[in-house]
Amino acid sequence: MLQNELLHLIALSMVPNIGDVHTKTLLQHFTTAEKIFKARKTELEKIPGIGSVRASAIRNFRNFDRAEKEIKFLEKYKINAFGINDDSYPKRLVHCYDAPPLLYFRGNGQLNCSRILSIVGTREPTEYGRDWLKNLIQDLVPQGPVIISGLAYGIDTMAHKNALKNALPTIGVLAHGLDRIYPSANKSLAREMVEQGGLLTDFMSGTQPDAQNFPRRNRIVAGIADAIIVVETGNKGGSMITADIANSYNKDVFALPGRVNDNKSEGCNKLIKENKAQLVTAAEDIIALLNWENMPTREKKNQRFLFPDLSPEEKNILDLISKEESVFIDKIYQQSGLKTSDTAAAILKLELLNLVRTLPGKRYQLI
Repeated sequence: MLQNELLHLIALSMVPNIGDVHTKTLLQHFTTAEKIFKARKTELEKIPGIGSVRASAIRNFRNFDRAEKEIKFLEKYKINAFGINDDSYPKRLVHCYDAPPLLYFRGNGQLNCSRILSIVGTREPTEYGRDWLKNLIQDLVPQGPVIISGLAYGIDTMAHKNALKNALPTIGVLAHGLDRIYPSANKSLAREMVEQGGLLTDFMSGTQPDAQNFPRRNRIVAGIADAIIVVETGNKGGSMITADIANSYNKDVFALPGRVNDNKSEGCNKLIKENKAQLVTAAEDIIALLNWENMPTREKKNQRFLFPDLSPEEKNILDLISKEESVFIDKIYQQSGLKTSDTAAAILKLELLNLVRTLPGKRYQLI
């Protein structure tokens, strides 16, 4: 991303009352953050959901010095910044309605690997949960997934540690800026993860791990993966929030069942009972339900038409995109006749197979 665009994206994230959904709407209309700040107030007011108050907030913003300071911080600590229109932005996340327009990443892991799993659970797991998670990650090694979690105590920490132990890349999603680690007891673990995965956040440096930040963190955990695995959890808490968010994104959710009188399994059992999660007992369940055994690997671009196992829906969308230099997402929705979630899933697979690329303004192009 060009530094000038990064400067304006950071600045846009600081404008009062301009959240993720509004930012995405503005970017779809103006294509760049710089153009948003240069737009007249009357232009901004015409954008759905912006109105006079938000338009004035954008026009009156002056704190570009803070954005410049953030860029210096990123450069000093070799932190990458991804805008939602960048090729390096997580493709699974871009289709979520409230995806963060800007992400900060420190590490060497890949955010667009063919297999990504998020693992969440209680901060105080039982021996049953700990042993099951250890065996699960060991059994997933041949599939080579990236393991995502939130670097919290308990299941999160165990997911990261077991991934490192089994030489799997693991990425921690943070509820604060990259100038600190919370909990501080995981500083050593975080350093290892930077070498074998990384740390990801949508919060600027200086942001404290305040309570309201964790649901925002959870939406990234839910959206960035192929599926979410809930190992142990009570009836309330962050894991249940993450599972609910994942369901709203039409993601696969798996839950480890437990005894009916065990409060650490109450949440998992509830998710299964209410058909909000698939019951999972072993790695084979996940591999089969995600069809990982039959998933084709990424091919070179000159082989893009040699995919006999693409679904009819995926072939239809590929054909639609191939007919024009670039196609807006709304046109794909309209002409494909598919549901929004099915269209997003099909486009994601085509992107992971290196068949199509995302362009600014929610346009897609054949590679």
